Amino acid sequence: MRIATWNINGLRARLEFLQHFLKARTPDVLLLQELKLEDDQFPHRELEELGYRAAVHGQRSWNGVAVLSRLEDPVVVLRGLPGHEEMGARLLVARVGELELASVYCPNGKHIGHEDFPRKLAWLDGLADYLAGRSASAPPLVLGGDLNLCPGSLDTWNEELLRGGIFHTDEERSRFQRLLEQGLVDVFRELHPHTQLFSWWDYRGGAFHKNQGLRIDFLLPSPVLLPRCGAASIDREYRKKKDGQIASDHAPVLVEIS
Repeated sequence: MRIATWNINGLRARLEFLQHFLKARTPDVLLLQELKLEDDQFPHRELEELGYRAAVHGQRSWNGVAVLSRLEDPVVVLRGLPGHEEMGARLLVARVGELELASVYCPNGKHIGHEDFPRKLAWLDGLADYLAGRSASAPPLVLGGDLNLCPGSLDTWNEELLRGGIFHTDEERSRFQRLLEQGLVDVFRELHPHTQLFSWWDYRGGAFHKNQGLRIDFLLPSPVLLPRCGAASIDREYRKKKDGQIASDHAPVLVEIS
């Protein structure tokens, strides 16, 4: 099973880009974030023509997450993070076969002095609480999405410059560790312990071409799945223009599970 996650940064603006990716990479499951559209605006017909059914938790102009599957219809388990509904459509959990898939879009936080920063930390705490409350008999989980944080110095283009700023704080990094403590594994880092690759680059200042990026998008499976994970990658090619279309500022992250 090939599972991918991608912050699409506006699905209406990048539907053809998404279709290009689906045809070329053929993931079995795709977790999408930052749809920026409501449920009734989701392009079900266009994606069904490519063999994909979708569960959607949308929001007008902002946020929005989805789970796409070409294996079987995704069955919704949870829409929205309990207790944090005011932060918008940022979590969707759906079942596909033997797995539960969680598409996650963490609040950005803006900067450490902004009122959104403690809200971001609280949201991450709420996500960890949700994971801690899952039943021991629940299916294995793959949580994927944009967590808007860099877990360590290898995940940022300039740790010395950016340390202590947004995405690079001890507070954010401790929340990431708490997610792992609730029974998840950073599969890319497990398989590539010394590799520096990024999943996001600012549109400004030629950051992509200078490779001044951050690894803030993740696929985090349950540990029971780790021995079945044969490959994990970040698809930098889909951060580039395709047929004149502007890419998202995020690249897809993929994992192969046997």
